[in-house]
Amino acid sequence: MRIRIIDTHCDALLKLWERPERNYLTDVDIDANVERLKAGNVHVQLYAIFVEPFIKQDQKFQVVMEQIEIFYEKVLKSSSSIRHIKEWSDLFSLKEDEIGAILTLEGVDAIGDDLTKLSILYQLGVLSVGLTWNQANLCADGVGEPRGAGLSTLGKELVCLNNANKVLTDVSHLSINGFWDVMDLAKYPVASHSNARYICDHPRNLYDEQIQALVHKQGYIGLVFCPEFVTSNEHATIKDLLLHVDHMCSLGAENYIGFGSDFDGISNKVIELEHSGVYGNLIEELIKHYSASQVQKFVRGNFEQLITRIV
Repeated sequence: MRIRIIDTHCDALLKLWERPERNYLTDVDIDANVERLKAGNVHVQLYAIFVEPFIKQDQKFQVVMEQIEIFYEKVLKSSSSIRHIKEWSDLFSLKEDEIGAILTLEGVDAIGDDLTKLSILYQLGVLSVGLTWNQANLCADGVGEPRGAGLSTLGKELVCLNNANKVLTDVSHLSINGFWDVMDLAKYPVASHSNARYICDHPRNLYDEQIQALVHKQGYIGLVFCPEFVTSNEHATIKDLLLHVDHMCSLGAENYIGFGSDFDGISNKVIELEHSGVYGNLIEELIKHYSASQVQKFVRGNFEQLITRIV
């Protein structure tokens, strides 16, 4: 049985923006290049637009547009097998040999207080929006902001715009107060790349109450492969990652979890899970512990079920 995977977070666009000469088809410096996506049976990849914090505010939206151009010119044109998923309904018409490519936005710093810019990004195909990275912006505080505030009035308006446009609101990186504000407002909340704080006590991970809230809202949690979010041990293994699967299932999240690797956004790697091409190692370990139907849910079915509720 060929198991095809949906991965809800990678930072390949950032790497291509940093070094435009890179070849997205084959460059081994890119964890989620086309060859590796094919080798790992990744059927849908979500591509984050991420602007580094050191970029000056008046230049940030330009960087966003540059990364979108890279998505259109380098990612979509890299191979005839790459197909742009510009509307959620497109997800269900993908051919077996195609790889669906979805744009997401990781932090809204670049739009400042101009929601017209957000509307432009919707039109260009952004289907998931995270309010922050680790710092604060005009919409919300991130997990790295000591103030720990929730959503501003602008941030709440942004979530409502996401709802109206059937766009996911991503809580990964949000402060705890920001998370609960999103839970109050969002129709389609997700944590695209976060793990369980009970298993690994890192600020980027979710407390049990947060996991249960996402379950209650019929959202989605993509477990992330960043070793620091997987275990406090020196080296992270696939078995360590499965402890997060086990724990979330114990909280009722069996139908709401998947994987958001964070490939190309992490320098350290889980052993035997270093890039998209070796996703099979994760599948092999999952099959040892879960039924075939459960594995299918984890690697794609739960995300598809979320999108079914939207379309």
